[in-house]
Amino acid sequence: MALTLEARWQQLLTPLTPDADVRRRGYRQLHDAYSQPGRHYHALPHIRQMLETLDQHPLQDATVVQLAVWFHDAVYSPMRSDNETRSADLARQFLTQTSLSAARRERVAFLIERTKDHTQPQPADPDLHLLLDADLQILGAPEADYWRYARQVRQEYTLVPDLLYRPGRQKVLQKFLELGHIYQTEPFRQRLETAARRNLQAELKAWEQNKF
Repeated sequence: MALTLEARWQQLLTPLTPDADVRRRGYRQLHDAYSQPGRHYHALPHIRQMLETLDQHPLQDATVVQLAVWFHDAVYSPMRSDNETRSADLARQFLTQTSLSAARRERVAFLIERTKDHTQPQPADPDLHLLLDADLQILGAPEADYWRYARQVRQEYTLVPDLLYRPGRQKVLQKFLELGHIYQTEPFRQRLETAARRNLQAELKAWEQNKF
């Protein structure tokens, strides 16, 4: 039987702090953040999907990567450009209450901050590459799931009119399509690259034809 998200959190945090209240408050803080009314895609199901996907891949420091998953979208305001920085700071603040070393706390923050722009060159870092690929797996999802994601992201930008949202979204889609490869790791490329490009091209065409 699959663990609940709360059970996964407890399993992850128990070796890092014996204080059940710290663990409880941490989970509640994250649960409430990801459950805000404006969250449609960047919500708890996204966190679960990333964690379950990463379970299938070998990680050099699974604890750090999983913590980065939990916190990477904890602060999410579509109208701001510093969400990743603020999410990393939130992780740093919480993790000072645990036994995680300062170096590993900074590693969590680094991983979170690298999720800001997936189209930028990334350092040679296997755990980072797997984290980024797990974050982008929705791009290569079956067509119906991809369109649900695209609509959910549009809902998160409900305050932005189509006149402004359309060119911004088109720019993002085009940047991904211009990459030599969308995914950083070979397993993700083999499994999802072709479908991701097909989905991105379909959405771009829909926006160009005003059919989204």
